[in-house]
Amino acid sequence: MGTSSPIQRLDGSSRNLNSSMTFKDIELGTSIKTANSLDSSSSECSQSSTFSWLSLKAATNGKILYACSMYSFCSVSMVLVNKSLASSYNHLIEGDLNVLLVVFQAIVAVVSVEFCKRMKWVEDYSSFDLSIAKQWAPLNIFFCMMLFTSMASLQYNSVPMVTIFKNVTNIATTAGDWYFFGSTTETLVVVAFGIMLTGAVAAAWNDIELSWIGLFWMALNCLSTSGYVLYMKFATKTVKLSKFGMVFYNNILCVLFLLPVAYYLGQVEVFALTPAIHTQDYFTKNMFAGFVGFGLNFASLNCVSVTGPT
Repeated sequence: MGTSSPIQRLDGSSRNLNSSMTFKDIELGTSIKTANSLDSSSSECSQSSTFSWLSLKAATNGKILYACSMYSFCSVSMVLVNKSLASSYNHLIEGDLNVLLVVFQAIVAVVSVEFCKRMKWVEDYSSFDLSIAKQWAPLNIFFCMMLFTSMASLQYNSVPMVTIFKNVTNIATTAGDWYFFGSTTETLVVVAFGIMLTGAVAAAWNDIELSWIGLFWMALNCLSTSGYVLYMKFATKTVKLSKFGMVFYNNILCVLFLLPVAYYLGQVEVFALTPAIHTQDYFTKNMFAGFVGFGLNFASLNCVSVTGPT
């Protein structure tokens, strides 16, 4: 009486077996879901990191493109306006005013950056500090030489000739970057330099005019420009200044260095005693050159910081 029938035992075994199989199926299903969830999470993380990398790359390339475009615009504008100032008024002046013109432009740049600082349009920087000025002085010597030789070379060379030598300056800067900082240059960059130099020579072929005095000032301009850019790479890492602070010190030291030189050369007196150049046109060109110089200062510093000397 106490024993169960075979059918009951079979049903019991079947229920036990079904229960066991169901439990295993649940475990297996859970494992598969977990694995799928991990694969999905891994895929999402991979997609997220790829998207982040692409966003960072796009932002970096955007900064580089903006910095190079701004520098190119300011550089071309400065060449054209300085060519006009250095050559268009020679018949009205006894001698030249190259040093004094650089001083005028530096004064406009100082006023511009100080005005932007007062209006809180730019990041703040400390007022004039003699210790910082001493650290910044070597770079400023290159800066003053670059501006003065640029003005002098434009007086004795045509714009196409200056364009050719600008490309030579880029090549010299690349060589200096390799020699002093151990930077390597990709083959495509070297090819690009060759194409730019060849194109500049071809474009200027019918306008090439050579003179010893023009070559002298152009060679000095190439050396001082390369020296300025290369030393800037070192100075921006060792002197703790914001970019606009660097613009301020560049131009305030330029005024302090070159104004006595302009006075010694008699250019201040020539300017004061030549009413023919006391015109709105001359004043406007100098103001524009000063604003462009302010932009060029910032653009060159920004371009070197996000790309490199070349």
